[in-house]
Amino acid sequence: MHPMLTIAVKAARRAGNIINRSSFDLDKLTVQHKNHNDFVSEVDRAAEDAIIDILLEAYPKHQILAEESGARGDSEYQWIIDPLDGTTNFLHGFPQYAVSIALLHKGVLNQAVIYDPAHNDLFTASKGGGAFLNDRRLRVSKEKYLKNALVGTGFPYTDFSHLDAYMGMFRDVIQKTAGLRRPGSAALDLAYVAAGRLDGFFEIGLKPWDIAAGCLLIQESGGLVGDFRGNETYLDSGNIVAGNPKIFSQLLQTLAPHLTGSL
Repeated sequence: MHPMLTIAVKAARRAGNIINRSSFDLDKLTVQHKNHNDFVSEVDRAAEDAIIDILLEAYPKHQILAEESGARGDSEYQWIIDPLDGTTNFLHGFPQYAVSIALLHKGVLNQAVIYDPAHNDLFTASKGGGAFLNDRRLRVSKEKYLKNALVGTGFPYTDFSHLDAYMGMFRDVIQKTAGLRRPGSAALDLAYVAAGRLDGFFEIGLKPWDIAAGCLLIQESGGLVGDFRGNETYLDSGNIVAGNPKIFSQLLQTLAPHLTGSL
């Protein structure tokens, strides 16, 4: 395992321990609203602090971009951190949430960790080195046809400006697939695409910390990631389509009629 990935795994597991301990006392947690349907708990902050402490202890000059504390530092290495993706699930005791840590080097995805503490699933990837679940090599699914595909998505939950376009996409994808799922953690959804548990995924308006690690996992397991036009702006726009190569292209075709100028 790459040394930087080893440090990221250590950080993700430490955060996972904090999350698991807190999951037994959900009624005692302090929760704040950042904005509509966007929650942050003391667990998010404690997990994020633990991750940053471990990363900066090993690499004090690296740049950090984290969901709760924002950006700091100036380096060609940037860690992108979501300490608890799926906070709403976590607060309800719904066991679908994850820690997500990615490393960009000169703007290119380089290392990735997604850790699901409820199931003790550790997804890792290094650029050029493949993707793994625990110690097992990951490959995207071999499904060729959208009509047989299981596709993940996320509903708009804070920004509803593209809700009409999304509902059109939703309606078409429901009718053209074997099933559509919305588990509630984009990071884990992308990891599931890499693992072949989902054949594809799409969502509007995500943040870099939601998707950075998952994108590298998919690319290193033989899948494709793009924005709704198939381009590489997804980390900036937050509009993302992913899947094995066949499903990726069929999803793009299905979503295309619903695109507006800003999508």
